[in-house]
Parts: sequence; C-alpha cells; structure tokens
Amino acid sequence: MNKVKLFSILFVAVMLLSAMAANNKNGGNMNNSVSDVVVKDMDGKDVNLADYKGKVLLIVNVASKCGYTPQYEALESIYKKYKDQGFEILAFPCNDFGGQEPGTNDEIKTFCTTKYDVTFKLFNKIKVLGDERSPLYQRLINNDVTEKGDVKWNFEKFLIDKDGNIVARFRSKIKPDSDDVLSAIGKELAVAKSGTN
Repeated sequence: MNKVKLFSILFVAVMLLSAMAANNKNGGNMNNSVSDVVVKDMDGKDVNLADYKGKVLLIVNVASKCGYTPQYEALESIYKKYKDQGFEILAFPCNDFGGQEPGTNDEIKTFCTTKYDVTFKLFNKIKVLGDERSPLYQRLINNDVTEKGDVKWNFEKFLIDKDGNIVARFRSKIKPDSDDVLSAIGKELAVAKSGTN
C-alpha cells in the first residue's frame, strides 16, 4: 500500500473517531442542544442561540395575565444576582394557556418593564403547543435529558448549560428562586467558570 493511501485511510479514521466523540459528548443526540436554534427577538430580528455559548441560560415561557406572573419578580432577582457570572434569562411570551398573553410585543415589553422592572431579554411571542410550536420548544420538550412532553402552563423553566445543552426542566409551580432552581443554576455556573464539562 502506498503512503498516500495509508495517509488517506488514517485521516478518514481520525475524522470518524472525532465525529463520534463529539456526538457522544452531547449524549449522541443533537436534540439535547439548543445551539443550532434561531429565534426572533421582540424587534423581529433573528437571534442565534449559539451566540450564547459560554453562558448558562434559563428559558421561560411567560404571560402577563397568569397566576404565575409574579414569578417575573423572582426571575429578575436571580438575573441580577447571577448575570455578572455568565447567566441569562430568555423569556418567550406565549398566549397558549387561557389567552393569558394577548398583548403585542410592545405591550408585553411595557408591562414587564413598568410592573416588574424586567431587564432580562424578552423575545417574540411564540407558540409552545400544537402544530405551530416553535422549533425551540419542539427541542426543549423532546430531548433525552429531561422529562419529555408538552409544556403544561406558563412559566415553565428550562436550564441550559454553557455549551447549549438542556440540563434541567422545572414546572411552573417551582419558583425561579426555589432551592432546586438556584442549586441547578449555581452548579452550571460553577462548571462554566471552571471550564470543565
């Protein structure tokens, strides 16, 4: 066998092993990551979630006229507490549950900033249920890490690690400043700070 063929075979083998290792790092399933998802901000501009690489994210479907709406206060509190450590909250208004988010993006933004002094990122209103479910929520509810299945109500929370992987899911009744949520955020921020996985 000549040197060129041998080199070619070795090169292909190394590339295949590298691809397999990368695939295994993500649990073998890209559905555990949101890094390839593109969403719209409140101004209708595309936002690639890969741009948040290196940050720990809490993704929440929100509504202004819900019994859980006061969770905005706790969300803002934990955002202020952890934002300088590489933490972001991505809030997605949703009108799927009891018509509890009927407003326009401008009305939602005004409500959040005047009533709860929200400073974390608000995104374009989306659907989290049915055939029109956003690609982001399709991924969040169908991964290999957390409980599968539809979002049950407003203010359900998904924790994303520094590499864009889904790591935890918290139902609406679990408050953003609960020990469970704060512990999970703290753990992911420690991993992000240490630079390990």
